[in-house]
Amino acid sequence: MIEKASLEFLKKLSKNNNKEWFDKNRPTYELAKINFKEFVNELIISTAKFDSAVKHLESKGCIFRINRDVRFSKNKSPYKNNFGASISPGGKKSFAAGYYLQIQPGASFIAGGMWQPPTPQINAIRQEIDYNTAEFKKIIGAKDFKKYFGKLSDEDKLITAPKGFEKTHPEIELLKFKSYITLHNLKDEDVLSKTFLKHCTDIMKAMYPLNLFLRRACD
Repeated sequence: MIEKASLEFLKKLSKNNNKEWFDKNRPTYELAKINFKEFVNELIISTAKFDSAVKHLESKGCIFRINRDVRFSKNKSPYKNNFGASISPGGKKSFAAGYYLQIQPGASFIAGGMWQPPTPQINAIRQEIDYNTAEFKKIIGAKDFKKYFGKLSDEDKLITAPKGFEKTHPEIELLKFKSYITLHNLKDEDVLSKTFLKHCTDIMKAMYPLNLFLRRACD
């Protein structure tokens, strides 16, 4: 389980985002960090039951540091207000299609797919969709996919047709994405539930066919 104390720490951190407060409350942070680490380890195990590509992962290779890189940011707050982990082949440094969990009071979510893949990969994905449109539509039209995500996230789309495709292409809207990702928002009561591990696993299982398609396209 994600402990209530872990969420409380993050809530207080958002109001006291400075080194002095953080150092004073470091013991509480360490307990929250251990709690999240143990949860991610369990989530890897449960995810690996249907996605063997992540079975070799350990939480330390998936969890992001809480320290922010403020060098190029106007926001100079030194810490993130969340715990995040990327469960994908290769871990958090991988571009491979996978799963992302973020725990943040009032703003937790699970995401999956590929976010802003490099040019060769996005071109390969679009080509794969063009060649296998029916298969792709079946994936994003599946019952569980629509239940948890509704549709692909359209926050990151081209206005015009991508290079190599005519604007009259019958599936042009599917080819305009710059990211092929899904998103499922979580309430705090979801995060603190005793069934949260199963809930996360069910959501990630609904993402799995999309991840398989994207990985195949990029191989």
